[in-house]
Amino acid sequence: MTDRLLEEIRGALRVVIDPELGENIVDLGFVYDIAVEDGAVRITMTATTRGCPATSFLKEGVEAAASTVPGVAAVDVAMTFEPAWTPDLIEPAVRASLGFAAVN
Repeated sequence: MTDRLLEEIRGALRVVIDPELGENIVDLGFVYDIAVEDGAVRITMTATTRGCPATSFLKEGVEAAASTVPGVAAVDVAMTFEPAWTPDLIEPAVRASLGFAAVN
């Protein structure tokens, strides 16, 4: 049940689009961890930079999206910048579509 719930939450988070990069936060590698315990969800995520002006927007979007998943009773979103986000965290197909060179 928990694995399925985690995947449903991850899927719901794909509707949250980073306004700068125009892609969803899951494929951009912004979501570092999702933990569920008795319907309470804790999501640890990041943004492109510590001073990213979209941080509040992204955090609110994550809370709203995760709350739509059946079985989720509460959502807590923790922003972190450790480790720092880098383009290496982007899914390869999305990275290529954004024009980032492949990292070898």
